[in-house]
Amino acid sequence: MLTLYFAPGSSSMAPHIALHEIGIPFETHALSLAEKQTHTPDFLKVNPAGRVPVLVIDGRPLIEVAGILFYLARRHPEAGLLPTGDVEAEAQAVSWMSYLASAVHPARGQGLDRCRATWTTVEQRLGGRDWVVGSRYSVADIHLFRLYWRVRSFLDLPAGTLPAVEAHYARMMARPAVIKTIEIESKVAGHSLPG
Repeated sequence: MLTLYFAPGSSSMAPHIALHEIGIPFETHALSLAEKQTHTPDFLKVNPAGRVPVLVIDGRPLIEVAGILFYLARRHPEAGLLPTGDVEAEAQAVSWMSYLASAVHPARGQGLDRCRATWTTVEQRLGGRDWVVGSRYSVADIHLFRLYWRVRSFLDLPAGTLPAVEAHYARMMARPAVIKTIEIESKVAGHSLPG
């Protein structure tokens, strides 16, 4: 059995969505960042870094969004969350996840101008494609969605500034796994999450 440690609305939303996309049974442990539950002695035994997400696989913790998403996609190829049979497409998905983790995610903490510039680059990279890897939905789309979901209101951009990113966001918001995850995490949080 897989166990996901998550905090509502945090980066852990991405693997939470992926687990719902795959449709396998899993357990969850919800933690409050506001109450510093990721810094309790019990949780620090699971992840000494004191961060979510953590996916526990047969008692072994796996951390970091990109690593967890890659594991889930490779472990469950039937879900189609990573291109198979096309090494370049798979590498593109991994490249996007690396870019999202190393450049896009930290941009919010670097100020509004830097964050906007980073999302302009994402817009250019995404171009007119439906999904990050062309016509194939993948875990990279889940990762991109969660990051944009979190900063969308912070960016405060005029309508039409990021048309490809907004179209991607709308497609993601229509996916049953996304709807289900936001609903679950809103209930745990005790309030409606942005959407």
